[in-house]
Amino acid sequence: MGKINGCLKCLFIFFNVLFAIIGCLLIFGAVKASAYNHQLSAVGSPSLAWVWVFAIGVLGISCLGIYAGCSEKDIVLKIFAGFMGLGMIIMMIFGIVVVVTRNKVKQGFDSASAEVAKPYMENEDLRVLLDGIQLNGKCCGVVRASDWGDKIPNSCECNSQYGSFGGFGNAECKAKPQGSIGPDQIYKQSCSQWIFGWINLAFQIAMGFFFGFAVTALLGLLVSLLMIHQVKRHDGAGGSSIAMKGY
Repeated sequence: MGKINGCLKCLFIFFNVLFAIIGCLLIFGAVKASAYNHQLSAVGSPSLAWVWVFAIGVLGISCLGIYAGCSEKDIVLKIFAGFMGLGMIIMMIFGIVVVVTRNKVKQGFDSASAEVAKPYMENEDLRVLLDGIQLNGKCCGVVRASDWGDKIPNSCECNSQYGSFGGFGNAECKAKPQGSIGPDQIYKQSCSQWIFGWINLAFQIAMGFFFGFAVTALLGLLVSLLMIHQVKRHDGAGGSSIAMKGY
């Protein structure tokens, strides 16, 4: 008979196998993303080193958990519980950092000015990207239409007949800035809020990811502590039985 409850042991091993698979998928994703590492670094994306550390950590700790459940060794379970506690704290810290960063980004978009948009408009690749965003988001300019200077692109053109439908919010029309060339009617809405909508979605996914892993680590910690208690109780009962028999 094992030291740990059979159902609890099977459940513990199952979830560790599941997270080991997730760790393998993360490593596979990191390998695929490595091909685009140079392009991602060029636009200020975080280094893939953190992805590798996280993926290997998930895989390694999951394998440790599988071994701890199968071996039913007190010391291995304690090491696993320590990693769960540390992982919970780290995930909570990362989740809080994401929340704070999201709020700062939102404030930046809310207080965005033409000077903020100017560096982006000087980059040809970003201008092409913004041109595509304007077609889908029914908006014009990062902050305002004048971000384009005196030449407004056709992607800003707004049809007053259908201006109140589709896009981000109400796609209202207005006249183009004086002295500029391009469509006579352009979208009144700037693209900053449309862009932040997608950035905010990424932040929400990240928050769910980190806080979800924090909760999972807490559950792993509690289960491992329960298993440690069962192992100690079994060993203690075995020691008492042997001592009484010798007496």
